[in-house]
Amino acid sequence: MEKYTSCPDSSPIRLCEETPSGTNASALDSQMRALFNEALKAAALAYAPYSKFHVGAALLADDGSVYTGCNVENRSFGLTICAERSAVVQAVSKGRRSFVALAIATPDSETPVGPCGACRQVLSEFMAPDAPVRFGGSGAEQVNTTIGALYPYDSLHELAASLRQ
Repeated sequence: MEKYTSCPDSSPIRLCEETPSGTNASALDSQMRALFNEALKAAALAYAPYSKFHVGAALLADDGSVYTGCNVENRSFGLTICAERSAVVQAVSKGRRSFVALAIATPDSETPVGPCGACRQVLSEFMAPDAPVRFGGSGAEQVNTTIGALYPYDSLHELAASLRQ
């Protein structure tokens, strides 16, 4: 697995904090671009014979490792596994529990497509609200946001944290 490093002068396990301009913003953009490219590669591996809608996801763990996932469809559609949850399952099965960034690629759509509600819930279990998320399709437009913006009012996050202590 390729490892992504973060800001100069910082620990390799965290992303640069985004700033309006300058080195940190460009380092974050470069890192998110690389993560998005990993998501595109994962989308090519999707099993989508029914919808023909390929999705790839790439999660950056807090140790710098990257875990990818793709959607795996089933003819009953309800049993389809989303790319984002596929990446989470792969990472958790390797012992990772904390993720600092996510990229999602939907190359069969010209416009960006964000994660579904179930994926937002699962991702919020393992990511801080300020964790960056980038998603995009085959067009030039990409959305840059955070888990907190995708899943606001996450009162269960605090409850889960208190139960783990």
